[in-house]
Amino acid sequence: MDPGVNFNPTELIEMAAVIGGLGVTGVLGYLVVSRARAARRRQIEQTGEPPARPLPEAESDSESKQAGTPTRPALAGGRGSAKALSATAPARQPDLEGPSSEKEPSSAPVQSVPVPGPVAEKIAQVIPFPTPPPPAVAPPIEKPTVVAPPKPVRKKKDSAALAPGLAKTRAGWISRLGEVFAGRKELDPTVIDEMEKILLTADIGVRTSQKLLEEIRQSLSRKELREPEAVWAFLRERTAQMLSLKSAELDFAAARPFVLLIIGVNGSGKTTTIGKLAAKLVADGKKVLLAAGDTFRAAATEQLEIWANRVGATLVRGKEGADPSSVIFDGAKRGATEGFDVVIADTAGRLHTKTDLMQELQKVRRVLAKAAPGAPHETWLVIDSTSGQNAIAQAQIFTETMQVTGIVLTKLDGTAKGGVILGIADQLQIPVRFIGIGEKVDDLRQFDAEEFVEALYQTN
Repeated sequence: MDPGVNFNPTELIEMAAVIGGLGVTGVLGYLVVSRARAARRRQIEQTGEPPARPLPEAESDSESKQAGTPTRPALAGGRGSAKALSATAPARQPDLEGPSSEKEPSSAPVQSVPVPGPVAEKIAQVIPFPTPPPPAVAPPIEKPTVVAPPKPVRKKKDSAALAPGLAKTRAGWISRLGEVFAGRKELDPTVIDEMEKILLTADIGVRTSQKLLEEIRQSLSRKELREPEAVWAFLRERTAQMLSLKSAELDFAAARPFVLLIIGVNGSGKTTTIGKLAAKLVADGKKVLLAAGDTFRAAATEQLEIWANRVGATLVRGKEGADPSSVIFDGAKRGATEGFDVVIADTAGRLHTKTDLMQELQKVRRVLAKAAPGAPHETWLVIDSTSGQNAIAQAQIFTETMQVTGIVLTKLDGTAKGGVILGIADQLQIPVRFIGIGEKVDDLRQFDAEEFVEALYQTN
């Protein structure tokens, strides 16, 4: 700054206003203007030109409003300053409060003065700080609705429909035990002996009968042994445990075709069981093929053909006396190539004492393994429950020769020796798949241990 220039009070006030309005940028602009004014003042003094009259405040304000531009405070005090700054553009007043547009303008009148063109170019423009956009608000995250898994539907027990078919078994075993306990508030040691006789005559088997009696003695206290209700409850619970063997659930859709091999002695009910089972599967929408592998019995193929025509199944048969393995092999191959769901293979009735006939069954099993992968997927032994203790002996021989996966116990409705089911389940540990309690198709029922025990122990 030129040291020869003296500032009067008006200029000091003007400088303070500029500093307050423009900030740092205004100060720099003011210094430039001041130096220009000082130089012009010296020029006027040297030439003797009269100073220019300053513009009235009202006129300058109205001109600023008409132009629609912000004004600068008038720089008064210098001689001839208005005339020197005549051809100018209006200067922009900076906003010292920041970028907000909500600040109310001052109500005091402000004088504006044009700024010379060369000087205005030197004044730095004040660019308002850009207002930052509002922060993006993320939409609320909806929590996924947790749907509780459906509770498994428990199969309704139909013990009432099963009870008539077990009437003779119940009369020969459970009812007789009930008579021993009836009218007794306490049991004496002689009752245990009577229980043993009843269990043995029910064809449960010596081994299983002794096991039950020993468990009663060890599991119940002396006080409970005197209570008929405690002994009765134990027998019921233990019966259910013996029959509830852990095994894979029967699933005919586990393979296609699902090959089921049926074995058993003559007269056990194999062919009838096959026919009734085929009727159930066809009713469930499955495509069923029957292989008549019992070629030694004259009426076996004809009987199976009648069942196939009745239920809507397909039959594969051979000539009388043909090799059973070849007939069953053809049935399994056809089942695989023609898209059958289930293939049920019948076999000749084998006496469990005939070694050569038992070897024939092993051959059938080997042939099936070649015809279809994993075949046979199930091998069921059909047992006539009326044979009593002999049924357990048959089951033992068959299970030693063949890999038996299930038992079908037939004719339970016509015998009091149904207790054999306990002996087979306990001694062989093979699950019972189906039971036969009558002549109708619905009388071949899939075995359910809980349902069976409930029907067996009915007291009314």
